[in-house]
Amino acid sequence: MIESRLLTILRKTKSVYQIRSSFPSHSGSSNAYNRFAFNHYSNCNKNVTNPTVRSCFINSFRSLHNLSKVSCKPFYRYMSTVAATASKENKETMKLLVTAGPQAQKAIGIWLFASAAWVFSLVILGGVTRLTRSGLSMTDWKFTGSLPPLSDEEWLIEFDKYKQSPEFKRVNKGMNIDDFKFIYWMEYAHRMWGRALGVMFALPFSYFIRKGYINLRLGVRLAGLFALGGGQGMIGWWMVKSGLEEPSSEYSQPRVSPYRLAAHLTSAFAIYCGLFWTALSVVMPEPPTESMAWVKGAAKVKRLALPVGILVGITAVSGAFVAGNDAGHAFNTFPKMGDSWIPEDVLSMKPLIRNFFENTATVQLDHRILAMLTLASISGLWWSTRKLELHPAIRSLIGSTLGMAALQVTLGVSTLLSYVPVSLGTAHQAGALTLLTFMLLLNHTLRRPSPMLLKSLPAVAKTV
Repeated sequence: MIESRLLTILRKTKSVYQIRSSFPSHSGSSNAYNRFAFNHYSNCNKNVTNPTVRSCFINSFRSLHNLSKVSCKPFYRYMSTVAATASKENKETMKLLVTAGPQAQKAIGIWLFASAAWVFSLVILGGVTRLTRSGLSMTDWKFTGSLPPLSDEEWLIEFDKYKQSPEFKRVNKGMNIDDFKFIYWMEYAHRMWGRALGVMFALPFSYFIRKGYINLRLGVRLAGLFALGGGQGMIGWWMVKSGLEEPSSEYSQPRVSPYRLAAHLTSAFAIYCGLFWTALSVVMPEPPTESMAWVKGAAKVKRLALPVGILVGITAVSGAFVAGNDAGHAFNTFPKMGDSWIPEDVLSMKPLIRNFFENTATVQLDHRILAMLTLASISGLWWSTRKLELHPAIRSLIGSTLGMAALQVTLGVSTLLSYVPVSLGTAHQAGALTLLTFMLLLNHTLRRPSPMLLKSLPAVAKTV
């Protein structure tokens, strides 16, 4: 009889945990539990006054309370352990930029590589535009672009605008309409090719976001690159505008500011590097490795490859100052500059910072030194890694980078000795971006694998 009444009361209670939660502490006095238990029981059945039943009921609540104290603490402790383990596993797993499956990963990888290749071609087209002196042919700029001249009258209007520019007055005074059409089409193609890249990037980007293929981290990165690409057009016009101003001296030829040209080229290189690195991260979330020995070897190479990659970028940017100051036409001999190793004009300009960025002799000397230092650094990287245990892909990349560096120096010297023809000048600029591509690929391949992959690697790679 007593047991049946106790079971009835326990069914009417909400739960043991709710009962315990009505007290401020688990260490309350036994009298508090006695009063709570008896009052709860009395509310359910006020007619019961049997001392035996009362004692049994109170002891039952005490037992339940003690049981909850014993069982809840291990449970909470277990849940905390599970949460900590899950958090640790999340940190150790690969951080995939695309989590919608291999097909989505492949599609986004192709799109990003195609975008990077488009930027590469845009840089080359910009080099051809500069070398053919076509960049100042269009004297106005619209963000959305405009149609080219379609009739003879429209061509004459554009030609009249160009006749008002300093370049026509001081350099191209004898130019006819056909010559003007050539330089106009070069600049127009460069501008429209850049705008077409924006459309080509934005449409797939919107589609992949709508399909849910791109996570937040990748979306923010790509949005930043898209914004940088939009700003690149304005940087380009900011650069061109400097060439439409009257030169400070009557003996100076009108040309764009070397600082603005360097900014324009650096921005293009940054967009290309961002797209190429992101594409690699999408299709190759883990670096190639099969053993801990190869991981340790890659870590040693990375300490050398990163500063070498930065040096390659600095050398490429210094080439923009050579182009902006027409320094490639100043000393067309190698290895000496004219009859001496260091011309007398070096360090002749004041203040010193202007000397390094505007003095043609100093600018060309700086670029030569940086180019030789880059070749020596890459050669040193190859030499110091000959005896390291490395993945075959990494070893092959180091050798290819060294070969590309040697080719780039050869192209630079050939361009200089040939008085900067359009073909060799363009090839030299393409070589700079190609060498930078090799360094990006090498540094990306040298990344440290995720902890999850590291745990599964043997000490030494298996040989077949």
